[in-house]
Amino acid sequence: MRAPDFWSGGGGVLPLLLSPIAALYARSTARRMARPGWKAPVPVLCCGNATAGGAGKTTVALDLGKRLADRNIAAHFLLRGYGGRVKGPLVVGPGHDSRDVGDEALLLAAAGPTVVGADRAAGARLAIEQGAQAIVMDDGLQNPTLEKDLSLLVIDGSSGFGNGRVIPSGPLREPVAAAAARSHAAILVGEDECGALAMLPPTLPVLRARLTQGPEAATLSGRPVYAFCGIANPRKFFATLQEAGAVLAGRQSYADHYPYDSGDMREILAEAEALRATPVTTPKDFVRIPPAFRSRVTTVSVRLEWEAPAQVEALLDTLVARVAEPA
Repeated sequence: MRAPDFWSGGGGVLPLLLSPIAALYARSTARRMARPGWKAPVPVLCCGNATAGGAGKTTVALDLGKRLADRNIAAHFLLRGYGGRVKGPLVVGPGHDSRDVGDEALLLAAAGPTVVGADRAAGARLAIEQGAQAIVMDDGLQNPTLEKDLSLLVIDGSSGFGNGRVIPSGPLREPVAAAAARSHAAILVGEDECGALAMLPPTLPVLRARLTQGPEAATLSGRPVYAFCGIANPRKFFATLQEAGAVLAGRQSYADHYPYDSGDMREILAEAEALRATPVTTPKDFVRIPPAFRSRVTTVSVRLEWEAPAQVEALLDTLVARVAEPA
């Protein structure tokens, strides 16, 4: 889906008219979150957010999963598998595609063992059966079925909390204060362009990070590209290409998690050819492209660069300590 324009700010009277529904939505979330969750026998780290749509959770989860692996901790990823038709729980394997488990699950599975499941507690049990010594959740801050040992509130600095209202009046899954109260720290990705930090309690630690281009971006410097993507914030991807020195001959954005078909790809490739440009997209989009077209598309990845890596490691110290505790 595409977010309504008024979610990003302003919107006149419509957010006010929708506010009674938003209040019901917020109360429903609060009631759901009051339920106790299953306490796993291994540490559980949740990379969540307060808004609908992307905030960089998967990128954060990948980074933290690697840091745990560097400590010789068998960390398994756990997520719902948004956009996939499989309810799970199941271990993501080579035979799955984005229609089965969603695009984020495929990206995570390329980095480490990954379980998808609508029931996070059942997914955690399966991960533990598979040998997980720690669980890294991609999303799930508003899911009460699994108790978290460390919850991180991920914030996209370019969009913040939108207009600050709850769905459907705005992009929030719950009030910012409620999400922050269940979080141990916030992670601001990029500059705070929308004043998001001012909405957080002053006692909540804030870790800062930015996205940097993968090594493949350097090969596009000075070259015309036709950029296309179906992600929550396409402006960020286009800006990343320009920062790498690529010349944006054309661009096309689709709805988040858009499932490309053969017709879409023929149109994209024809447009790129007419512009004599290289078709470029994100890794998240690439896994949703029909396999027959992938060899003709270039991807540009991003990674997380922390302003103070020691702060991240300090958070993980307390989490990892549980691995060594006697059962």
